[in-house]
Amino acid sequence: MKKRRLGQGLEVSALSLGAMGYGKTRDIPDRAEMIDLLREAVDLGMDFFDTAETYGPWTNEEMIGEAFAGIRDKVTLATKFGWDIDQITGEHRGGVNSKPAQIRRAVEGSLKRLRTDHIDLYYQHRVDPDVPMEDVAGTVKDLVAEGKVRFFGLSEAGAKSIRRAHAVHPVAALQSEYSLWTREPEVEILPTLEDLGIGLVPFSPLGKGFLTGTIDASTQFAGNDLRNRIPRFADEAREANLALVALIRRIGERHGATPAQVALAWLLAQKPWIVPLFGTRTLARFEENIGALNIQLSQADLIEIGAAGYRVEGERYPEDLMKRSGL
Repeated sequence: MKKRRLGQGLEVSALSLGAMGYGKTRDIPDRAEMIDLLREAVDLGMDFFDTAETYGPWTNEEMIGEAFAGIRDKVTLATKFGWDIDQITGEHRGGVNSKPAQIRRAVEGSLKRLRTDHIDLYYQHRVDPDVPMEDVAGTVKDLVAEGKVRFFGLSEAGAKSIRRAHAVHPVAALQSEYSLWTREPEVEILPTLEDLGIGLVPFSPLGKGFLTGTIDASTQFAGNDLRNRIPRFADEAREANLALVALIRRIGERHGATPAQVALAWLLAQKPWIVPLFGTRTLARFEENIGALNIQLSQADLIEIGAAGYRVEGERYPEDLMKRSGL
């Protein structure tokens, strides 16, 4: 698989697989199947995988640790700290917590669950407004010096927080939502990353499934599906947003590509330091997504997408979740 370079020389596969969708609760019913999928992803050339202590909490990291036992040297593991999780009971108490002592407790737990002596990329999951970013970056800097962490990352951080963190210890990557569906990072975040030499790992590159072309006005989501609460999936917004899917479908037909492949190829074409992070529960969908690496959008394609000027209707999250990002 093709490689890309994030900040400070962190070289990884050009696409990354996120394990969040494999289980965010204490129970992962198809755990064995998901472990098989993770291992097959390695066989197909992927080496960059993403999890977090809060997924479960903990069960997701444990699954990742089992999946890559014996092949740890073949993978780059990213995980995250920063939520207020009791490090003894695993209780998620709600809210964020990036106090230095909490970070140190969190890293020890993650190392144990991942069955490793180091974490390749350690993200602050969300900015903690009650802890100076200098203290957070300073703590991670110490963990790097101790060999427990290789690279420092931030997730959903704003430009000011990125610069404050980077001034204390270099930030290798920012993980934030960016896609044809969510283009706000182009205003301030992408210029900041380019200025500082930081890579971007965009999550939800397929717009929570919308850009795959498999969702239409009649699609019904399960009762516990977050998309039931997301404004841009509401009936009127969804109907309007299908115009964007129609555009990438037309472009895909010219390349023999699916809408999902076009959406990923578009992201890859934006900057050489962007590594899209997608999630899937099936090998067929995984193979479809990595097929985007073989799609070379022309300049005419990119101009057509840009000139279309589609405005995505609806916010990307409900109001309560929007408050947790961009600090």
